[in-house]
Amino acid sequence: MSASSGSVLAPSARPRVVVGVGGGIAAYKVGGLVRAFTESGAAVTVVPTAAALGFVGAATWEALSGRPVSTDVFTDVPDVKHVMTGQRADLVVIAPATADLLARAAAGRADDLLTATLLVTRAPVLMAPAMHTEMWTHPATVANVATLRARGVTVLDPATGRLTGADTGPGRLPEVDHIHAVAALLLRDPAALLRDLAGRRVVVSAGGTREPLDPVRFLGNRSSGRQGYALALVAAARGAQVTLVSANVTLDPPPGVTRVEVGDARELAAAMTEHAAGADAVVMAAAVADFRPVRAGAAKIKKRPGQAPPAIELVENPDILATLSRPGPDRARVVVGFAAETGDDTATPLDYGRQKLARKGCDLLVVNRVDEGRAFEVADNAGVILAADSSPPVEIPLGPKTVLAAAVCDELARRLPGREPPK
Repeated sequence: MSASSGSVLAPSARPRVVVGVGGGIAAYKVGGLVRAFTESGAAVTVVPTAAALGFVGAATWEALSGRPVSTDVFTDVPDVKHVMTGQRADLVVIAPATADLLARAAAGRADDLLTATLLVTRAPVLMAPAMHTEMWTHPATVANVATLRARGVTVLDPATGRLTGADTGPGRLPEVDHIHAVAALLLRDPAALLRDLAGRRVVVSAGGTREPLDPVRFLGNRSSGRQGYALALVAAARGAQVTLVSANVTLDPPPGVTRVEVGDARELAAAMTEHAAGADAVVMAAAVADFRPVRAGAAKIKKRPGQAPPAIELVENPDILATLSRPGPDRARVVVGFAAETGDDTATPLDYGRQKLARKGCDLLVVNRVDEGRAFEVADNAGVILAADSSPPVEIPLGPKTVLAAAVCDELARRLPGREPPK
């Protein structure tokens, strides 16, 4: 099982995805994952364990994938299915990856069709664990996950939340959208999620600040937080300990990420100053309001017939990126900013980006064009990464925001001194 070997189909081809289903209650959620793959054009083969069929029957998997389902190595023996299923795959995704399935995969067992497929395949393998907290934190599971990751398997951390019964803690299946986003990234580039940020502490800001005018209204912007959340997702999948400072975002937090929620620019500045102190990297992807009202009304501002609307006096908000970029003992080793730019008659978005890079003092600046429906409130993004050390610009073409996130993480990994070997 190796995430760094295997072929990836050309963009015009139909990727072949094997979805392995472990025997856990979270199996019912995997139907949404199969549907996401088929709707994105993949040819999906579902391989459940025998225990998984106790939660979701074969008819459901066959209806969702449009392909027959089997669990043992004795079905279609002339077709050598226990070998061909893995050989033909471009990606293998295991969800839920139960404690038992992780253990059998780490030991190299081949006692059913799914574990045989894992031994045969040379495609990227992604595992999304789900189990009770005590199982996830047990030394045996910890060792099995470390073994699989050392072999190049991408093992996501589970999400934290309500488990079976009344228990709460880490062990929930990561959200289907997160699993699918990581899987799509691996299909594009099997080496996109090498654990080169293992042991690093990364702080990411996301979303848009809201500056209150009165109890009802605010000054804000169109940021959805998707790019910052993609950065947190990819950095965590590459092994980083990620703190996500989130401003007014309604998305589910990525698995394995600590989320800190804030509202306005001053709250964002305070949280970033606290959590960025001594971090290995800081990525300021949040869209911060440049100004705020001097005073926020205690009551809703009323529209009064015959009267002019009240004037709103503004004051500048703190420059968070410039503050985080200042030299000092607590400065992060690498500071990354984002610049949402439009061009005009005097300069291009890239020209304005270079000016901002010099003015802010950060190490890297990602320049996004925000015209033509790009960057804000959409699933895709494009950008150019500028570096203060005069390295050549890195251009990221339009694509999923996880692709841009992976490019930013590549630049972080290159610049972090004395990085630990991937785990």
